[in-house]
Amino acid sequence: MKFSSFHSTSMVQQLLYRCYSKTGREDAKQKSYANGYAFLYYLQHGQSFYLTARTAPLSIQPVLLFYGMVQLLKACILTVDADYPMSSSVLAHGVSTRKQKKQNYNFFNDEVKVQKHGLFTHFSEKMFHVKHMAGEKFQMRSLLKRISELHELFEVYYGAKLSRKVHYDPFRQCILIPVTILDDYHMTFSHFISHVIPEWHWIQKESVEIEGNYIKAICTDQLKSLEHEPFMFDLSTKTYRLPTQREEIFQKQEVIFHYLLLYNLSMISRYETEWWSELLHSYSSEAYPFIHKFLSVTFEKVPFLLYEYLALTN
Repeated sequence: MKFSSFHSTSMVQQLLYRCYSKTGREDAKQKSYANGYAFLYYLQHGQSFYLTARTAPLSIQPVLLFYGMVQLLKACILTVDADYPMSSSVLAHGVSTRKQKKQNYNFFNDEVKVQKHGLFTHFSEKMFHVKHMAGEKFQMRSLLKRISELHELFEVYYGAKLSRKVHYDPFRQCILIPVTILDDYHMTFSHFISHVIPEWHWIQKESVEIEGNYIKAICTDQLKSLEHEPFMFDLSTKTYRLPTQREEIFQKQEVIFHYLLLYNLSMISRYETEWWSELLHSYSSEAYPFIHKFLSVTFEKVPFLLYEYLALTN
């Protein structure tokens, strides 16, 4: 993990001071010193969970990965909320799921529900400026679709083409999008320019043109794994992908969906031991390859994304 670059109290205090000064806090210096060690300890604790998960049995990996993510998130929150935790309400998970699963339980149809207070709502709003409504529900199938590394599985199992590979040249800051995206969105090129491109504020609208089998566009800044939704960064191939569906879920930060998936899987691991053990040992459910793949992806991707988040604040 790259977080070792933050293993210096003076470096961390300078980072926090810059973050707090940007918000105009008069006590930026005091707060940066007060929160420096907490920031370091959150990172170290989170890394310990991830290192343990690397060699742990698959059956308990969701618990370790979830709490590892929680600790890394707390460090990130300290860059945008100098008073964290202001109250005990933000220490709760912030989401809930049905403890006792129904008969003929189907993981894909399972849901998590957003609570009024807690870590989920707090980090979503503070870090990514996303406000969730209490009672809002997320289905596991839709959450898994948000993880681009799983798109190949969806295509193999269900014939669903969830995204198109985008060719990105960071030197020319140019992207090439397969022109077939117009068929996916049921749009003409002019409709695409007038209705889709304005949503992507990092694209020079006047630069967009069709070039062979691609839609070519110039970016105003470098494409990053964060901040450029709905473009999704595929860590396994180091490429970007554009969803073929214009659903709201693709407009939000991927970190949010890793949290929700890991929360539910950690609860299943702890409280639905019989179903969980049967899934892992009998391979009787179509959910198994998706869960197995997700756990291997999230092990690498959450630390990557949260390191990127901290790097952007630096």
